[in-house]
Amino acid sequence: MIVPEYEKTFKISIIGDSGCGKTRLLLRFTDDTYSENYISTIGVEFKTKTIYVDGIGIKLHIYDSGGCERIRTQNFGWLYRGCSAVIIVYDCTNEISFKNVDTWLCDANRYTAETCIKCIVGNKSDLEDENVVDLNLVNQFAAKENIKFYETSAKNSKNVEECFISLAKDLLKEDIQNEEIRESQINIDEKSQCLIN
Repeated sequence: MIVPEYEKTFKISIIGDSGCGKTRLLLRFTDDTYSENYISTIGVEFKTKTIYVDGIGIKLHIYDSGGCERIRTQNFGWLYRGCSAVIIVYDCTNEISFKNVDTWLCDANRYTAETCIKCIVGNKSDLEDENVVDLNLVNQFAAKENIKFYETSAKNSKNVEECFISLAKDLLKEDIQNEEIRESQINIDEKSQCLIN
């Protein structure tokens, strides 16, 4: 008997303004690589990575979108369709990219299921002297929206793996809870059928 490499599969989309480091974040997590060369993503990039959480193999399908305005104005609902989670990235050295997080979150809420988990990532935290985004504002926003927030650096790996692992744990927990609800609903339906007969 062949044992599957993974038991659960989740789709994650990474969104946010252009130049925030979404691709570098993705490559740091999936390939543990970093490049100083900046090439803007056109359309969507896609990577997979299998991780283990509590002994359960989880395959993450991670989509990295180009962050330019035309991505937002075109019909990119398919980017969100079937998403289990959305990571909204801003650049710690670019205040406008943080101000746009609200717009990206609105898009994610519009196109994803209610159960889709969202989180905010402030990338480029290694550029401490250039950081212009007030962490208190970010924490307040995350608390108001009831979503997690991580400060990361794709360059030095700070919190990158922690962010994705935490997200995978949340996805697994939600999946197990949903499975228990489905099973209890099936049991109720079966009992109802017995009573009718």
